[in-house]
Amino acid sequence: MEYTTLNPWQEISEHGIVYTMGSLYDRFQQLSDPRKAKGKQYSLLTLLVIIFLAKMVGKDKPLDIAAWAQNHAEELVALLGLKREQMPSHHTIRRVYHTIISIEEFEALLEEYHQQQNEGDGEVLALDGKVLRGTRVGGERCGEMVLSVYDGQSQQVKAQCQIESKENEIVAAHELLERVEIAGKIVTADAMHTQRDWCQQIVDAQGDYLLPVKENQERLYQDIARLFAPDQPKPGFGKLTTDFQSTKQVSYGHGRLEVRILQASELLNDHCNWPGLSQVYHLERQFYWLRQSQVYKSSVEVELGITSLARQRAQAAKVLKVRRLHWQIETGLHYRRDVTFHEDATRMTLGNAGQVLAIIHNLVIGLFKRAGFAYAPAARRFFDGHLIDAFYLLLHPFPLS
Repeated sequence: MEYTTLNPWQEISEHGIVYTMGSLYDRFQQLSDPRKAKGKQYSLLTLLVIIFLAKMVGKDKPLDIAAWAQNHAEELVALLGLKREQMPSHHTIRRVYHTIISIEEFEALLEEYHQQQNEGDGEVLALDGKVLRGTRVGGERCGEMVLSVYDGQSQQVKAQCQIESKENEIVAAHELLERVEIAGKIVTADAMHTQRDWCQQIVDAQGDYLLPVKENQERLYQDIARLFAPDQPKPGFGKLTTDFQSTKQVSYGHGRLEVRILQASELLNDHCNWPGLSQVYHLERQFYWLRQSQVYKSSVEVELGITSLARQRAQAAKVLKVRRLHWQIETGLHYRRDVTFHEDATRMTLGNAGQVLAIIHNLVIGLFKRAGFAYAPAARRFFDGHLIDAFYLLLHPFPLS
């Protein structure tokens, strides 16, 4: 009779490591490895775990990852159940990015893992593209581009794909949303995606949208602009009683005062005949730069927009809140990848290396949030002294206890 202390949701790896099914460690084992067995010194599982642990403790470039692994060889051998202390070189680390990992499988891993981790998800999904500047080669103005759907509350990228150009982003957005559960969510994006078909797709999937409007939708833009114009009576509308609802927010930081005033209206719902349209809005941002309590520079920005959120669900204050949450994809994802993880400064010009690197950063940012860290540099400093805790996050698909 065989006895085991494993729970039904646990497995044990060939290295004797007990892990939870559905964890990143589990999913790493399911990735295909195109290398032949002859001459292969390190399994793909071992290479990925070393890369992720190095990323979590503050090492970014392949040379730094290899040096860190060699300096912590004894600890890594004990932790990972390895048979020898020799660690992979930076050339081997680069090959993981360049040729070993299938980008299709890695994108699927990201989606399945982060969409499985739905506890703590927010209401807003932000969609935006990013240029991978580290993929640029000589003579090119920019590198490869990726499009991401990001949940700012859980700090997880729910789906990501490569796009060939900024214009191709519109087509890719349709396909990307089909890979994400958007029922009950509010999707935000920039004005490029203010398209009838895309809004209809969101509404058909039982989601909502909140999008800025610019001159690429000329008639819609002009209708909203006329509605919120200060003159009376409203041109094109005659004399009417407005239903404007307003909200105001003031914030101050880094020597700059920002005043945000948003007005929302339902008056254009029937006039514009836009899929799912429930409200339009006018957002004015006033900026004041202060020095010794005196304003020395100021500016004003005006944004017009639409949303499928009815007023019963979203008063003006909620509309403003959702619009501001869109920028979490810039501050919580793109900024962190570039500044904290030095993504743009890491040269990845071969194969799909740039996309693989971006997915690794997406997964590590999600791990930090799941561990309770709001600040990625603080998480890296902590895990630099607590490597076992970093490994634990890879073994279990739930937060640290």
